[in-house]
Amino acid sequence: MTPPDTQQYEILVVGTGLAGLTVALHLAEAGRQVTMLAKRSVTEGSSYYAQGGIAAAIGTADSFKDHIDDTLDAGAGLCSPTTVDFIVRNAPEGVDWLIGQGVDFSRIHDQGESFHLTREGGHSHRRVLHSEDATGRVIEQTLADSANRHPRIRVLEHQLAIDLIASSRVEPASQNRCLGVYALNLETGIVEALPARCVVLASGGAGKAYLYTSNPDTATGDGIAMAWRAGCRVANMEFIQFHPTCLYHPQAKTFLISEAVRGEGGRLLLPDGSRFMTRHDERAELAPRDIVARAIDYEMKKHGIDSVFLDISHKPDTFIEQHFPNILSACLKYGYDMRTQPIPTVPAAHYTCGGVVTDIRGRSDLPGLYAIGECASTGMHGANRLASNSLLECLVLGKSAAGDIDGNLDGWLEYGNSLPAWDESRVSDPDEQIVVSHNWDELRRFMWDYVGIVRTTKRLRRAHHRIKLLSDEIRDFYSNFRINNDLIELRNLVLVSDLIVQCALARQESRGLHYTLDFPGKISENSKDTVLVPMNFVGRQLDPNWSYS
Repeated sequence: MTPPDTQQYEILVVGTGLAGLTVALHLAEAGRQVTMLAKRSVTEGSSYYAQGGIAAAIGTADSFKDHIDDTLDAGAGLCSPTTVDFIVRNAPEGVDWLIGQGVDFSRIHDQGESFHLTREGGHSHRRVLHSEDATGRVIEQTLADSANRHPRIRVLEHQLAIDLIASSRVEPASQNRCLGVYALNLETGIVEALPARCVVLASGGAGKAYLYTSNPDTATGDGIAMAWRAGCRVANMEFIQFHPTCLYHPQAKTFLISEAVRGEGGRLLLPDGSRFMTRHDERAELAPRDIVARAIDYEMKKHGIDSVFLDISHKPDTFIEQHFPNILSACLKYGYDMRTQPIPTVPAAHYTCGGVVTDIRGRSDLPGLYAIGECASTGMHGANRLASNSLLECLVLGKSAAGDIDGNLDGWLEYGNSLPAWDESRVSDPDEQIVVSHNWDELRRFMWDYVGIVRTTKRLRRAHHRIKLLSDEIRDFYSNFRINNDLIELRNLVLVSDLIVQCALARQESRGLHYTLDFPGKISENSKDTVLVPMNFVGRQLDPNWSYS
């Protein structure tokens, strides 16, 4: 059992990206005690690597209606209008809060210090606030510094959450709710039970399920997998967004080339220098990401080429240096000068549009458990995320979740009994670590080949069969060996991959990011979300029409 003196945490936040930091800072400002679990260091997550920015209708020619319409159009009929309306209308307030925290957005210095707004694919106006081409890094560092200074926020680094602890596990007859998490201390190798009155999952997406991804190593679907095992529904996992333009170089590990490069006039070219996007969509390079990624995939297969090329060399050198200093520096490191030549690019897995089903308060099916950011399915993104709406969602729903937690926390009593300790009584040190490594590689390769940008039912079934075989092996490893981070993350990725494939097989149409050759058209404009329900579903009723005031 957990020792009697084990600390009871008030609020436990799993993840330290923009979603986690936003909810933590709002709760701390409301007088609550918050403990944050970082898998690696505080800033090592997908938010840190976001180059583009935050979409907000603050331009004089822009409007909430236009931003809402662009989001709904990109989402291909699966966005929740209520969620989209709420997030878009609260965007300016969220931006003001970030500025108040010290985030410095790029400005036009010869126009009264107005914000420089860029335009990205799918947007009808310039509405993306940014900090040069390193917006995520600036926001992460600023908010992480605020969190580290705040007396009511404690950050525990190198803590890998393994599973949620639900009261049904401890007292089967009790009304089910979340009591905390099991977490592996990556420095000591010890698994601890961490009790909490409230748990917030802000653990990001699952891009590492694919061979090529713009995501960091932390994107292993941990929160989605933990919530599913605890009895929460997941939705729309078939919609994996592939970023159209990542640098193609053997050492680059698919370094992201921001959509803002195309927004500022970058052109996509074939090796002979000809443009091709105009043949696929009238918006050309500014079409939504799903269209651009499929067009690139089509051209690469048609011509048998390893990459296409992104060219912005027709812009003045000073323009490129001022707008894209970090991308320019990275490309120079790999031998490409975007001021004078096109740079090779390929699509890569980028964003998980589905996730744990929540309302716009962040509430999941399990009382006491919230999910925000990329691990959640709120109805904001539908079948395809509009560029720069992801950081916006973290910002707005992080605040709304904090408000709901603060308003309800005093009614949630601490769990009085000790939580069950992690049982390692029958495990041994693994002697097959190389097998775990090979399984990880096999998963990412067949997910790329069979569950990628263009799919077929036959490929999906092959992937489903291989996932089942991997699941059986991992269950054996997990039951008999002392766990480590590789095994935990592989276990989560295999589960999330299975959820992706199940959702993809269930959607017998092509919509948004899910394109299948067997069903190339839409069923109808009234298509529904793909919602998967676990066998141990806890059955909580969420209110999709709740509004924050």
